[in-house]
Amino acid sequence: MAAQGQWMMDIPYGCQCIDDADVAAVVAALRSDWLTTGPKVAEFEEVFADFTGAKHAVAVSSGTAALHAAMHAIDIGPGDEVIVPPMTFAATANCVVYQGGKPVFVDVDSDTLLIDPDRIEEKITPATKAIIAVDYAGQPCNYERLRAIARKHNLALVADGCHALGAEYKGQRVGALADMTVFSFHPVKHITTGEGGMITTDNPILAERMRVFRNHGITTDHRQREEQGSWCYEMVELGYNYRITDFQCALGVSQFNKLPKWLARRREIAGIYDAAFEAFPYVKSLSVSKEVLHAYHLYVVRIMDTEPSRNRKAVFKRLREKGIGVNVHYLPVHLHSFYKKRFHTGAGLCPVAEQAYDHILSLPMFPKLKSYEQEYVIKTMKDIWS
Repeated sequence: MAAQGQWMMDIPYGCQCIDDADVAAVVAALRSDWLTTGPKVAEFEEVFADFTGAKHAVAVSSGTAALHAAMHAIDIGPGDEVIVPPMTFAATANCVVYQGGKPVFVDVDSDTLLIDPDRIEEKITPATKAIIAVDYAGQPCNYERLRAIARKHNLALVADGCHALGAEYKGQRVGALADMTVFSFHPVKHITTGEGGMITTDNPILAERMRVFRNHGITTDHRQREEQGSWCYEMVELGYNYRITDFQCALGVSQFNKLPKWLARRREIAGIYDAAFEAFPYVKSLSVSKEVLHAYHLYVVRIMDTEPSRNRKAVFKRLREKGIGVNVHYLPVHLHSFYKKRFHTGAGLCPVAEQAYDHILSLPMFPKLKSYEQEYVIKTMKDIWS
């Protein structure tokens, strides 16, 4: 292809899709009377709850803030333990630490890299208070098994659905499968608000605790006091400023209009990758359960060749040199230096995740990925072994 020389580092692994309608929505919000705690926040929450099938949605400033709010809502505190998989972004475990709790890492299934239900109960102790399940890459976990374990041991079940907006487990959308589900609107996610997050739940008490938590622990926000004609407010517990702006939520509402076609495009891209690598011995796609509808935030493969010139590290370097912005998701959380120092974790704790980390690679996956760009990715991958 003549254009290939122009692609150097020009195909990212993920990126946002912004159109004129999105820009117009943000401008309209900027020109309105409310830049924060206004009507667009409530509108975004309502749209989101309707889509996921949850009764309540609470918008916050980031996916990390959403995780923190969820841990606060279920009263995680010093001495409490929370089950967490290692194959995730650090924020999934960090939110437990923010509250003074201890993340307890449970290894993942070797085929899907989702938390392995068979390994959870052996890690439960009298101090265990919750399970956080991560829908890695956009594939929902086995929530039937996880709910049964949570009920048996009287644990809260929190879903980290930051990869899985629009995914389904047995016909039910992520967002209504756990006690609370957390989402992120970072630019590489399915929809974006620049930065932002959401928590869905059917529990009105949990929802209200998170609304107060996002607003310094204060029971009313500025708009509510304005509507009531009151200046009085009370801080009832320690909270944070985790509010999201109206212009961010205006962008979120506008983005939601495109979500169905973007999900369809992600699944189309995944299908093309699947077909390309199905019989290719050196590149293995992750398994997908027949019980789920995958959302494909990431398309993750394993590089099976261990030859130094063609192992994962070498393939990563070769693809980057060819302008393909591949990435690795993730270094298992328990191998980060902070966790090794604070909680004395280390190699051997989660061997399946550790072995997977040496082989995984995230290929470009986003709705505006062009067909010829994907063909170039596949051809460049295969050329490494030709």
